[in-house]
Amino acid sequence: MKLWQKTNDVNKAVEQFTVGRDREMDLFLAEADVLGSLAHTRMLESIGLLGSEDLANVQRELKNIYRDITAGKFTIEEGVEDVHSQVEFLLTQRIGDAGKRLHTGRSRNDQVALDIRLTLRDYSHTLQAYIVELVKVICRKAAENTTAVMPGYTHLQRAQPITFGHALMAYAWMLLRDLQRFEDATARMDAQCPLGSGALAGTTYPLDRQFTAEKLGFAAPCPNSLDGVSDRDFCIELANAISICMMHLSRLSEEIILWCSWEFKFIELDDAFTTGSSIMPQKKNPDVTELIRGKTGRVYGDLNTLLVMMKGIPLAYNKDMQEDKEAIFDAVDTLELCLKTVTPMLDTMKTLPANMRRAAAKGFINATDCADYLTKKGMPFRDAYKLTGCMVSDCISKDKTLEELTLDEFKGYSALFENDIYDAIDLIKCCEGRTSYGGPSEASVKKQIELASAQLGAWEAANA
Repeated sequence: MKLWQKTNDVNKAVEQFTVGRDREMDLFLAEADVLGSLAHTRMLESIGLLGSEDLANVQRELKNIYRDITAGKFTIEEGVEDVHSQVEFLLTQRIGDAGKRLHTGRSRNDQVALDIRLTLRDYSHTLQAYIVELVKVICRKAAENTTAVMPGYTHLQRAQPITFGHALMAYAWMLLRDLQRFEDATARMDAQCPLGSGALAGTTYPLDRQFTAEKLGFAAPCPNSLDGVSDRDFCIELANAISICMMHLSRLSEEIILWCSWEFKFIELDDAFTTGSSIMPQKKNPDVTELIRGKTGRVYGDLNTLLVMMKGIPLAYNKDMQEDKEAIFDAVDTLELCLKTVTPMLDTMKTLPANMRRAAAKGFINATDCADYLTKKGMPFRDAYKLTGCMVSDCISKDKTLEELTLDEFKGYSALFENDIYDAIDLIKCCEGRTSYGGPSEASVKKQIELASAQLGAWEAANA
């Protein structure tokens, strides 16, 4: 059944091509389609285009269809073009001519624009909830590792001492920005309701668009009917937020892959989140993180699909836009799967602070603190920088760390060195000495956790 078909049958190959996977994708929209119809028919009754008895029958059966959808009993039958047709077909089958009034003052163009907005709004809230749970886990792990000294890296070279808690909180802040991006994108989805835009030019019926907008949780109707049916900015915005979030997960995954390698061995992943080798019994492969890294490219492709699809489309609706659902739903599903997998993986991750500290000691990451010590004693910084570089070079040749030098050896480089040099270059004290806001000191990391937790609490309160 096709809402637009009048007499002649469509060529079967053309029908298959034009429908594509749309019937499959439309199942994602089924709940939203019924919710839109419930609001639309109430509006029709309020303006006198649907009798009260017909409204009661329509509402009853639409709710029955909705229950079938949520119970997994709803399908789009063979020969039925889309979800809109299927719902109208079922309704008419059950209550007769009253079901044929469902489409009054409405087009599939504004209908699908509404359905996608409503569906993505729900998906966005779901993704936000998963992000919140991930950040909670990260904050918990950071709180357990506020004094676990490790090397901080630039260019993947050991640079300065930080703590594992400090490193984890960097990802917490990335994800909290992602949370804000999802909230922003959703707020714009909620701003305008396309229902009532018709095919492109509205309708001659006296529709109360404000009525349906409010019933469906929108701030107002779309002010321009052409834009109402042809806008997919909300898909692109959400895909962009998903892509950035996937980028952050990919960066975290890369760190996890490095940290759990034998070359680093800062962490150990639970067996439930790794696989083994068919030939090498010693291996624990971080497949989850590798797949997240790979799937990030896939999500970027979804975003690019939407951007390229929309870039050359004239007003208003064009069939190209049918391709929007497959791209955005794939992006949503991919991020959801990644979040649901990475969160318990991090929660069960074992940290190895002793290995982190050994790596920090061997990396001369307290060399800056040694130079700062000499500068505070009166040596010009550039001279202190050069002298410390010579000390590091000598230590490397002797297979020593700065901490292993005797006081006499220190004094051999400069008489400014006193016994307090050992406090100055102690790795934990190096971290604790960095008291600037946002730094790696224990107090600073605890403050970051407190601030992040407050943001999570605000989100949960707003979405209770």
